[in-house]
Amino acid sequence: MVNLKIDGKDVQVAKGATILAAAEKVGIKIPTLCFLKKVSPTGACRVCVVEIKGVDKLMTACNTRVVEGMDVTTQSDRLRKIRQEIVQLLLVNHPLDCPVCDAAGECDLQNICFDLDVTTQPFAAEDVNHEAINGWPLIQQVPNRCVLCEKCVKVCHETIGSAALFVNDKGDKTFIDKDLDLCEFCGNCVAVCPTGTMISKPFKFKSRPWEMTRKASVCTTCGSHCQVDINVKNGQVYRLTSADEGTVNNGNLCAGGFFGHAFIHAPQRLQRPTLKDTDYGVHVPWDKALGAVADKIHQICQESGPAAIAGLASGRLTNEENYLFQKFFRVAIGSNNIDSASRFGVLEAYKALREMLGYAGSSNALGKIGGSKAVLVFGADVTAEAPAVDWQIEKACRKNDAPLVVANMRSVKLRRHSNTFLGYTPGSEVTLAYALARLILDKGLADEDYLNRFVSNLDDLKQTLAAVDLEKAVHVTGVSRQLLEEAAEHLGKAKSVSVIFGRDVLTSANSGDKTRAIVSLALVCGALHGDLGGLFPVCEEGNMQGLLDMGVCPEFLPGFQDYSAARGKFDVAWRTALPQEGFNALQMLEQIEKGNIRALYLAATNPLVSYPESARWRKALKKLDLLVVQDIFESELTKLAHVVLPGTSFAEKTGSVTALDGRISCLGQAIDPVGEAREDWSILAELYNRVGRRTDQINTEALLREAKELTSLYGDLCFAGEGLCQPCRKLPFAPEEKSLQFVAASQAEVGEGLQLLVGKNLFHFDLLTTHSPANLEIAPEGRVEMNPATAAALQVNDGEKVQVVSTAGAATGQVHLTSQVPENLLFATYHFADLNIQQVMPQGQNLTKVEIRKA
Repeated sequence: MVNLKIDGKDVQVAKGATILAAAEKVGIKIPTLCFLKKVSPTGACRVCVVEIKGVDKLMTACNTRVVEGMDVTTQSDRLRKIRQEIVQLLLVNHPLDCPVCDAAGECDLQNICFDLDVTTQPFAAEDVNHEAINGWPLIQQVPNRCVLCEKCVKVCHETIGSAALFVNDKGDKTFIDKDLDLCEFCGNCVAVCPTGTMISKPFKFKSRPWEMTRKASVCTTCGSHCQVDINVKNGQVYRLTSADEGTVNNGNLCAGGFFGHAFIHAPQRLQRPTLKDTDYGVHVPWDKALGAVADKIHQICQESGPAAIAGLASGRLTNEENYLFQKFFRVAIGSNNIDSASRFGVLEAYKALREMLGYAGSSNALGKIGGSKAVLVFGADVTAEAPAVDWQIEKACRKNDAPLVVANMRSVKLRRHSNTFLGYTPGSEVTLAYALARLILDKGLADEDYLNRFVSNLDDLKQTLAAVDLEKAVHVTGVSRQLLEEAAEHLGKAKSVSVIFGRDVLTSANSGDKTRAIVSLALVCGALHGDLGGLFPVCEEGNMQGLLDMGVCPEFLPGFQDYSAARGKFDVAWRTALPQEGFNALQMLEQIEKGNIRALYLAATNPLVSYPESARWRKALKKLDLLVVQDIFESELTKLAHVVLPGTSFAEKTGSVTALDGRISCLGQAIDPVGEAREDWSILAELYNRVGRRTDQINTEALLREAKELTSLYGDLCFAGEGLCQPCRKLPFAPEEKSLQFVAASQAEVGEGLQLLVGKNLFHFDLLTTHSPANLEIAPEGRVEMNPATAAALQVNDGEKVQVVSTAGAATGQVHLTSQVPENLLFATYHFADLNIQQVMPQGQNLTKVEIRKA
């Protein structure tokens, strides 16, 4: 510790602390303009200068380290005069356009002028500022407002890891420029700008800050659940903002959070219930729509039994809504035919986690990734799938120098920052994970103490790994022995490791086996040992963790309680006899085709675009006697529906959601539902009573209370307000001795020839942001990404339309040539209905053999 005086006050701070941090500790405010706590200090503006006894020149408080016995003065006539002159110099040629500047009212430059009584401008200089930059998508840059604080550049480089922004030219002509190819359009440069230099084009001239009210909530476009304030004026959401202090995301947002909210007011929003009359939907009152659903369900139950009715829910619903969804089916209808998109891989991965570790989800808080001493990212493009996880990786590897190992089929963004990149053959994940674990054991770097203490069948684990043929692994994975050895050393030598795996694993065929292999690697390298690091499955859908926690699948009841074993407990609690068994999503499709399932209820999910074999789903849905669609957008699906029930977005509803790491947050209802739309839980509650002929008083508080009583998920969790974040399980994961079980994984046959991988676009989240003009500006359509060498072999040109054909179906899209995909691998994203690439993908897969035909 270091002792010093600031303005006569004694201060004790840690060695290495700055004068600014020491002053803050004792409540002394030193003015700043360029300082931003979450990035390294720049010392550019000089407004924070202070006097130090015995030092002739003034020193900047933001980047001057304290020393023992230092005596600092932060306020004096001399300092005030110098600070005034510094600000006056910053204002040279600064335009007097405050009345039309979007930063007015929240401009740090305005505030510091007021605080320092800067009311005149004695200086003048030739105006050589660069002209306004209007050509960037979504963001305008006005150089003559810029004070060159470099906050935007620092955030872009250090926090987001994009490195798109840079300082261009020199002297008076210096300005902030951008490499558009690297830009992630996260909007953080706009958020940290202390003036109106960086401006959000979608927000420009829409509102003054003081005209808007703010409602604390969380963004649910992905599973990270960043804390946000929803900014509202006249019932319309104009922007999402986030505070640097006191939020899990440190004020950072991504393209989905910062720009993607426009879908809330998209013209395609459903605003009134619709009942199909012959071939067309007719708007009807809620009572008639709900009555029609209830009557038809009663009819089908009488004619064919409850097993003829099925439902698919979504991670776009809250915890309470998903809980009520499964209860509606199991209790009111008497059917256990419930499932979600988790069936296509995620659920199988979570079963593998439960099988080996006894829990399903992340083993630690996301914030612990940033402190780990090594990071492995396996089969995930976290920049696209969960940007907040990327930011934690940037913190660990770029700020704290932890080695980064990236294993991926494609050259994703994190490859730029990796120490070792393992570009593996598609489908070879099990072999790769086992090879790394074998090498860590062979080198004597395994976490032996942890393994001996907690793994019940450690000999089985070691025997399985000892049998791994490393030369064969090199051949199967396509990764050199040198790179395997290098990665193993990075992971084995680190005191704490974060192992992160994502969509390429979670939505693939054999996702369970791939997860078992990755868990084995995590055990061997010590990822589950200690307070830092951990094992992190990254599912991109907003509340998929909450959906699975609530038991929306036929094999589990809420709290991941085995359906067969816990059914009696729920029979008593719900005062009913639950159905014996149920169909999952794959079986539902078959049963619809056979005519055994006659009614399907879709809650915030669209199989026609986001499910594998989407064309097969389209054909099957046309056979139903009753198709109920509860959603927020008009689509091809709603045109097929017999009844359409308009639900709400996250900004229009109450309830809670569960993040990737088990963190529970309350949504803040910022606006009323659009038109006649209703909160999804409200729709389900009324149907529950109508179909079950009940009069239960249902609300979100009662639903959550019931879930807490029937599961061990939430413990003593108490919600105190919107946007509050608390863990629902004790973290880090702390197993009992000998409680972990090794389960061997099998390597499936690796495919040959040209293959297609389906994944996520950096700028789109589920289907929501395809209704956001801002996101469509930077990613307007789905494309088929192809390596130039592959294109040359196929005689295909960039921008040409081709047909991608598999055994499951075909899709037509435009080719985009890129070196980010290797030869013989195509990549396409699933978000766009026009491309509808999921028509090509067989059930339960994200990778399949294809051929290319000219369109």
